[in-house]
Amino acid sequence: MNLPDSKELQDVIKRCRKGERKAQQQLFTMAYPLAMSVCRRYARDLDEAKSVLNEGMLKVYKQLEHYSPHLSFGGWVRKIMVNTSIDHFRKSKRHQDRFMDSEADDGFFAYNEDIIDKISADELLQLVQQLPPAYRMVFSLYAVEEYTHKEIAEHLGISEGTSKSNYAKAKAKLQKAIAGLHHKIETNYGQAR
Repeated sequence: MNLPDSKELQDVIKRCRKGERKAQQQLFTMAYPLAMSVCRRYARDLDEAKSVLNEGMLKVYKQLEHYSPHLSFGGWVRKIMVNTSIDHFRKSKRHQDRFMDSEADDGFFAYNEDIIDKISADELLQLVQQLPPAYRMVFSLYAVEEYTHKEIAEHLGISEGTSKSNYAKAKAKLQKAIAGLHHKIETNYGQAR
C-alpha cells in the first residue's frame, strides 16, 4: 500500500502547512490506509493500532515543515509510523520485562507450506498480532521493514543477540500458530467431505 505523490497531495500538504483544518482532515484521509497498515503490524489489536496511528499523524502534522516534496510522502509517513510504533512499544513496556516470555518454547512445528496460500492476509496479520509484544516488534522490524538486527537493537535498547533470539522465537511461534491453523483447515475440510 502506498500513498501517491500527486499534485493534489502536494496542494493538501501546502494547505496543511498553513494550518488549514480541512486540509489536515483531507491529509489524514489520504494517509490513513498506509498508516494503518503499518500500525496494525506492530499493535496487538485494532484499538492500539488506532491509538498509535493518531499519535503518528500528530507527528506528521508537526513535522510537515521538514518534509521535502522531492521525497516520497508515503515513505516519509511510513517511517514516522514505524518510529511512533517503536516509541509506543518502549513507553508501554518501560516497567515490564519486555524481552522474556513465560511460555516454554515448544520448538519448531512442521506444517504444509501450502497453508500460506490458504490463509488470508488478515489471518496472517492476526497471527502476528498474537505474538508477545517484543517478538511482534522485532519480527515486524526485521521481516517487514528490513531493519538489521543491529538497527533493531539500537532502536529498542537491546542487544543484537536478543533481537536475533526474539526473531527466532517469533518465527517459531508463528510456525506453531500456522500449523494449528493448518490442522483446523484440514479438519474442517475433512468434515465438509
